[in-house]
Amino acid sequence: MRVPARLVPLTALTAASALLTGCFAGGQPAADDSGAGGKRIRVAMMLPPRSALSPLSDDAFKLSRWSTAETLVKLDTDGDAEPALATEWTQSGPSWTFTLRDEVTFHDGTELTAEAVVNSLNTAAAASPKPRILDGVDLTAKADGDKVTVTTATEDPLVPQRLSSPQLSILAAKAYRGKTVDPVGAGTGPFELTKVNGTSSAELDRYDRYWGKKAKAPGIDVRFVPDGTARAASLRSGEADIVEAVPVSQAAVLDQDLITEVPMPRTNTLYLNTEKGVFKDAGLRAAAREAIDAESIVKGVYEGRADVAEGLLGPALPWAAELRKPVKRAAAGDPADRTITLGTFTDRAELPEVAAALQQQLQKAGFKVKLDVREYANIESDALAGEFDAFILSRATVLDSGDPAAYLYSDFASDGSFNIAQLADPAVDKALEKAGETRTGDPRRAAVIAAEAAVLGTDAAVPMLHERVIQGDAAGVTGAAHDPRERELVTADTYVK
Repeated sequence: MRVPARLVPLTALTAASALLTGCFAGGQPAADDSGAGGKRIRVAMMLPPRSALSPLSDDAFKLSRWSTAETLVKLDTDGDAEPALATEWTQSGPSWTFTLRDEVTFHDGTELTAEAVVNSLNTAAAASPKPRILDGVDLTAKADGDKVTVTTATEDPLVPQRLSSPQLSILAAKAYRGKTVDPVGAGTGPFELTKVNGTSSAELDRYDRYWGKKAKAPGIDVRFVPDGTARAASLRSGEADIVEAVPVSQAAVLDQDLITEVPMPRTNTLYLNTEKGVFKDAGLRAAAREAIDAESIVKGVYEGRADVAEGLLGPALPWAAELRKPVKRAAAGDPADRTITLGTFTDRAELPEVAAALQQQLQKAGFKVKLDVREYANIESDALAGEFDAFILSRATVLDSGDPAAYLYSDFASDGSFNIAQLADPAVDKALEKAGETRTGDPRRAAVIAAEAAVLGTDAAVPMLHERVIQGDAAGVTGAAHDPRERELVTADTYVK
């Protein structure tokens, strides 16, 4: 669904232009003959680095999106592991042995060796805090010739998927100095990170000794533009070639041919407190579920730029819809003017609007609804402690491994670390345990959908919609990635005509 363009005040455009002054002040350099496009790619990104681009932080996803740091494996569209710096792997109990790709060099000219891989992985495993992909995982790596053996304390079918996380990127030895990790000139990707200007910009050049397909563009110029209106304005004015995370409010005023909506593995869900209060009653949880009109929220709050949820897992995981079957649920009870407290947070701009819409829908069904809306940092502890009858959360459903089993366990297992619904259901626990233990591929996907059905059958969580990320690509851009996991953006195939 496309939303017709609407006028915005001239003052808003003027302010946005002012914010961008100097962002790409140098303009676009003249074309050269070294790549298909010949032009450097100008990228406007939403969040500035939080940890000096250390791969042990969420900054790792920037390194991945710029194709400068790489991992042993990568994920296909179904979340299955594929070769990257490793060409093949075998499992023996809790140990996995990875064969490294030949003739790979780091950007500083040193060779990719088993020792370098071990150094990167063991540094990540010993970090404090650990990369979240290793939460609860005791992992060690050892070198054996041109191979690396990764061992976990208990047998883990997800080791290859875990090693695809950008937070486990493999960098040259020079990157590691004490407790800091500096990725400048230390990756293996088609672009070399050459310069970082604090939280304002970064520069990358094509790495001509790359082991794979050479980059078509000579380089990337990145600017960090936190203001959404300013990012959108940079696409409109031609100051940026690729703009990530265009706000819904700005998407409608852009040339619709320049924006792409990508389904994200992120679900906007209403969690209902099953342990105490009104929603301890399964019939009242069912009444709340039946009261929700998700389609009107998608149209009204998200301007049609989201997908109505049929389950906890959305279109970013296309196999979920193919495997899903109808779920048996309890019959709806009578709210009878029961009072509930509905919480959410302000950090995601749409959530307070979603809460207001839900308040009206639930009140129409017979509930009395009090809203409690705060910043996330000030509300998370109360939500996890079960202080709300209902809570609205925008939740990533595959986390870093590309696998939804960890999310389902975290949110709905009796001992889950993020169990806002306070759910303690033996049937759900059994289904979640089976999903976590099942080998990857079709068997695991089937087990995950069975676990999803078990959760949905309790009405502990009511999925409402699946969010999309909106990306802007200028008319001359070819080959930009549109990745629902937000791991890729500029690849070797990306260039500007």
